[in-house]
Amino acid sequence: MLRTRTPTCVLTSAAAPRTTHGHHPDRYVQIGSLTKVLTGTAFVRMASAGLLDTADPVERWLPAPHGTGITLQHLAEHTSGLPRQPPGLPGKDPYRSFDTAALHQLLGTCDQITAAPAGTTEEYSNLGYAALGAALSAAAQQPYEQLIHDHVLTPLGIHEITAHPPAERCLHPTGLFGRRRPEWTLDGAILPSGGLWATPRATADLLKGLLVDRKLGDPAPAWKTTGIVTWHNGATGTSSTFAGALPNGAWVLIHRIGGTSSDTDRMGIELLRDLHDA
Repeated sequence: MLRTRTPTCVLTSAAAPRTTHGHHPDRYVQIGSLTKVLTGTAFVRMASAGLLDTADPVERWLPAPHGTGITLQHLAEHTSGLPRQPPGLPGKDPYRSFDTAALHQLLGTCDQITAAPAGTTEEYSNLGYAALGAALSAAAQQPYEQLIHDHVLTPLGIHEITAHPPAERCLHPTGLFGRRRPEWTLDGAILPSGGLWATPRATADLLKGLLVDRKLGDPAPAWKTTGIVTWHNGATGTSSTFAGALPNGAWVLIHRIGGTSSDTDRMGIELLRDLHDA
């Protein structure tokens, strides 16, 4: 396993939680794009409940031009043709000004900014999942966080995943001389794509509930599959996470504050390999 002084929390199906350098399994941290698996799961469950149709054109729920061919399913599968990021994001705290008005303005031009016709190419898109979350809110007539609780967290019995965690329970990154490093602002329009906070223990419960126990049915299209591994990762400006499971029920959840997301992914794959070979 990669050995650094990066605060790290590791939870697996084979051992008790392990932490290093001040991390903690019961403190809230940003989980980045792992948020997408909650958004994708809510999408599937809302479709099953008849609140929307997976083939709904995006313009049914959002101010997008007619005739783009983009459906909610395309957004969920990253085949909408929308770019990875909203164009023109600043380098520092990139999503701070990306609010609902900015999202709607971009969607009004989605026939111009798509890189390929809908359904023809898979291209990971944070913008696409921001749009999907906004569409779910419109269909449910609820704020995003409430619909996630109603359709995902409450059925799983999970409580410690939220957009606005209690400040006294958050674990923040620190830099030189122990000074706090500011996290990205992710509670605006980008929230459904990567803005949730969670304790590592709750994130592991989410992973087990969705991938191992299948409490809410088959995994949503947000999850990725590589060989026999079903997984997703997430990264913000200050943290990264990896969640993955094997068909035999073995699973791994890693969260790191600092370091690189590629190293976090590598650690997760190595641990899953060990669990597979054990």
